[in-house]
Amino acid sequence: MTIKDKWILNEVKDYMFIALGLFVYTIAFTVFLMPYQIVAGGVTGLSAIIYYATGFHLENTYIIINGMLLIVALKILGVKFLMKTIFAIFTLYFMLIIAQDLIPKQPNGLPIKLMGEGQDFMSMIIGCVMTGVALAMVFLNNGSTGGTDIIAASVNKYHNISLGTVLIAVDFCIIGSCMFFPQFGNYFERAHKVMFGFCVMAMENFVLDYVMNARRQSVQFMIFSRKWQEIANAIGTKMDHGVTILDGHGWYTGQKMKVLCILARKNESINMFRLIKMIDPNAFVSQSSVIGVYGEGFDEMKVKVPKEMRNKEVRNKEVRV
Repeated sequence: MTIKDKWILNEVKDYMFIALGLFVYTIAFTVFLMPYQIVAGGVTGLSAIIYYATGFHLENTYIIINGMLLIVALKILGVKFLMKTIFAIFTLYFMLIIAQDLIPKQPNGLPIKLMGEGQDFMSMIIGCVMTGVALAMVFLNNGSTGGTDIIAASVNKYHNISLGTVLIAVDFCIIGSCMFFPQFGNYFERAHKVMFGFCVMAMENFVLDYVMNARRQSVQFMIFSRKWQEIANAIGTKMDHGVTILDGHGWYTGQKMKVLCILARKNESINMFRLIKMIDPNAFVSQSSVIGVYGEGFDEMKVKVPKEMRNKEVRNKEVRV
């Protein structure tokens, strides 16, 4: 398989998993959050607030707001960066339309309460777990749901403000806007809805972080074996992993030996142990979790270097030359 074929296959896989994540998100939002008028952050949450207050169709508000944001973002971020975002926006738009047409309605026009009356909190928990998992699927496959993500990326491009800070600030404003809609009842009822919204935001982000970190979690292996050459060769060829060889010295025996150090994804652990046991059942192996691994084959170091530090480093190089 050529590099181009692999690239096409990876792109197709990304779009398939993005669509699957959006499908799960649509089910969670229309079945568990909408029936109880539970508010959330993001453009979807803002669209839902407008729908609860005015009756204007959620999907129409969603596409209008995202359309305006895309027009602005195309100049700032470029078409290539936004291709999967555009795909996600239109996919979610059509899924929301289909889901609302298929799900039976209450007399007030909202989808039926699957969990029954008075189950707002339980429905919120199930909905947040599902939306958190769905968003993780989208983000892990290089996608985005648009909306506030576009705002955060645009702000981050010109200002040294993290994406998370922008998203939290925008979501805080969106959920807090419930206090300005008299249609939600008196101040106590509006405050109740806002508190529910903050719970949604916290729980959804917790599930999102948990799933993404679990998927990216890495481990470190230290392997002590007389057959270290065979093990290193097998790991390098069969698992396509780099191996670092360290010089070791036994305190009790006084013998010198080689120690293999390998960094791998946690989900590769079983295959790693199986391979080691096949070659040397008596090998001594330690496995430890690591907070993060950055570099080729793992995560990217997503930190910004201040312009002043870059300029200073350039000047220092010029002086040394």
